[in-house]
Amino acid sequence: MALLTDLINLNLSDYTEKIIAEYIWVGGSGVDLRSKARTLSGPVTDPSQLPKWNYDGSSTGQAPGEDSEVILYPQAIFKDPFRKGNNILVMCDCYTPQGEPIPTNKRHDAAKIFSNPAVAAEEAWFGIEQEYTLLQKDVKWPIGWPIGGYPGPQGPYYCSAGADKAFGRDVVDAHYKACLYAGIDISGINGEVMPGQWEFQVGPCVGISAGDQLWVARYVLERITEMAGVVLSLDPKPIQGDWNGAGAHTNYSTKSMRSDGGYGVIKEAIEKLGRRHKEHIAAYGEGNERRLTGRHETADINTFVWGVANRGASIRVGRDTEKSGKGYFEDRRPASNMDPYVVTSMIAETTILWKPT
Repeated sequence: MALLTDLINLNLSDYTEKIIAEYIWVGGSGVDLRSKARTLSGPVTDPSQLPKWNYDGSSTGQAPGEDSEVILYPQAIFKDPFRKGNNILVMCDCYTPQGEPIPTNKRHDAAKIFSNPAVAAEEAWFGIEQEYTLLQKDVKWPIGWPIGGYPGPQGPYYCSAGADKAFGRDVVDAHYKACLYAGIDISGINGEVMPGQWEFQVGPCVGISAGDQLWVARYVLERITEMAGVVLSLDPKPIQGDWNGAGAHTNYSTKSMRSDGGYGVIKEAIEKLGRRHKEHIAAYGEGNERRLTGRHETADINTFVWGVANRGASIRVGRDTEKSGKGYFEDRRPASNMDPYVVTSMIAETTILWKPT
């Protein structure tokens, strides 16, 4: 008698050329992820080989019931760490039947910015530090915390080890390996300052790929937390009070910044970002005002300040960048629930294309 696990772990490539493609897209809230699967006749190596598909947008808050069809355009493919074999995950963006991007399709405009010749020539690199919190399923309280109570104050938990300090490492390590298997450029993980909170880093990625990879990494994490029976929260301040919030610090460099004399280019870029601070803050995630208070390793939401090795600044420049006179900087303002297509393309547009008057 076959067990359920035997069937889940079947290697289809031993029996058929057909594969399963899991189409993934961003839902109506702009933060939720949706997906559904279809069978393809054989292995696929490029998204251009994949058929467009559709879904009921009235069920995701993305279309009215009387005209509910939304079209999925495949944009990037990854190996499927859940079904394995030749099966794939497919990151898609969403269009009307007439070919117009729907309002929640932030990838479309980002792709236009990254395909601009001036931006493409600068080979914009991004490394995104995605912080998140793991919650107990039934009470929506961080894992490892006493129900209705609080653990000891922050201090022992950051990059910690031990059953009384590090909570959820099995989920975190499973996600790390699953992302590597999928072909995501995940570059590391660590426990965060608030217990039950973790971080993974994606990058360096070039241009639009940063958004594709971070969204799929979030999807993989959603699936793993589903299996583990815990809840993933991207809320930028999941616990009020004297607890760190959750961000998505975005590290950025261009070819000019990475070249000799790049420190001057970095300072010019930071000056531009400061002049458009309000526009960036408005696009950097919902609820960010609860996190950017000027405390807990943040700058105040209404203040723009940068500094070398300053984790209380809006923009942090690393000591190595200052010393070598070239490199990258970190935008610490984005919230954990930000849309990476929006944040990365906005940084590139402001620093490369925007001409202050």
